[in-house]
Amino acid sequence: MWVKFFTAMNVFIYRLTGGLIGSRMGGQSVLLLYTIGRKSGKTHIVSTNYFRDGEAYLLVASNWGRDNHPAWFHNLMNQPVVEIQVKARKLRVCARAASNGEYARLWESVCSQNPFYTRYQQQTRRKIPIVILEPGS
Repeated sequence: MWVKFFTAMNVFIYRLTGGLIGSRMGGQSVLLLYTIGRKSGKTHIVSTNYFRDGEAYLLVASNWGRDNHPAWFHNLMNQPVVEIQVKARKLRVCARAASNGEYARLWESVCSQNPFYTRYQQQTRRKIPIVILEPGS
């Protein structure tokens, strides 16, 4: 419950300040992800940590180590062309799940930057997806 409240507050403040407040949390970079609900068709906005891999943005669908993927992951897989906001800049991106060939390298990279992901993976039976957001789609 507190996670939803905190996320909603961060989205509000992030949007209000153009990312001047809310774009860094706990030493991590944060972006706003605008998805289209796969059931509702409504726009949903979530704040989430991100990492960079060249020009691409990486999102980790850890859902705090729960046994189900976060709703935003399902929405992205259903409608992969979305918008993100990085500070004041909005970008159109296309999302895809990391392939088996690139997953190990990306997983090592994100875990080296945020060790909590290793713990989250140990808490769940599912393989935590890494989503690659490629700009310019």
